[in-house]
Amino acid sequence: MKVAFLAGGLGTRISEETENKPKPMVEIGGQPILWHIMMHYYKYGFKDFTVALGYKGAAIKKYMVDYCALNSNLTVDLGSGKIKTHGGYQLDWNVDLIDTGLTTNTGGRIKRLAPYIGRETFMLTWGDGVSDVNLHELLAFHRAHGKLATLTAVRPPARFGHLDLKGDQISEFSEKPQTKEGWINGAFFVLEPEIFDYIDGDDTQWEKGPLEKLASDGQLMAYKHDGFWQCMDTLRDKTLLESLWASGNAPWKTWENEKNENTTNWSQGLHRNNHGSNADRERI
Repeated sequence: MKVAFLAGGLGTRISEETENKPKPMVEIGGQPILWHIMMHYYKYGFKDFTVALGYKGAAIKKYMVDYCALNSNLTVDLGSGKIKTHGGYQLDWNVDLIDTGLTTNTGGRIKRLAPYIGRETFMLTWGDGVSDVNLHELLAFHRAHGKLATLTAVRPPARFGHLDLKGDQISEFSEKPQTKEGWINGAFFVLEPEIFDYIDGDDTQWEKGPLEKLASDGQLMAYKHDGFWQCMDTLRDKTLLESLWASGNAPWKTWENEKNENTTNWSQGLHRNNHGSNADRERI
């Protein structure tokens, strides 16, 4: 199954880090946050990735091309120019790196990936948020309800878009600043190819028309995740994630089974104390 990532936004809210690189390349523990997200999917057996590039997409291309050299020991024969890699952590990923335009909106980026995804169920997430969501359970939930779209609903700081839920079905989707308690869009979508028909073109914002129409058509469902979830919108978010990684207590580091027994309590405390503003989240 394909996993798509939106990795083309400008990242202006963390401009301290994104002047020379895209936000998905901002490092946590010495690796880009995009790598952390991809490693989480890989933990669950997903390794066929498609990345929608935009702002400074060449940096992501270069990282993927040079990945083996950057993460292995090297022997260089200067006479022949041959390079031998040994050691390191080798990955059997297949990664499509697709230029989707500098100013293309989120929906437009998704639609531009259609030829690479095909007419099959696929997953989608942003290139700036980590979680310990169980992807097998998420996929099983999606397949069980038979609708076109599933998003992962999380309980974040009170500054994001709002979801109205009736059981597990989303009756209303609003990307306006959150004004009441509840669940919000944490991304980690599972989608059917018919969702491409809900996207008009490059100017379409995924979080507006398409998700609103899917909700009104009864085709958008919520997988409720009470565990860890954190986006990286600001330098404060990066510092928080760095501190968790450095402590050896990174809840999203599922590929080494380093689960934190207090993840739920910690994340609930974070949700109460993190980010007091009501600004919309800048989408990747």
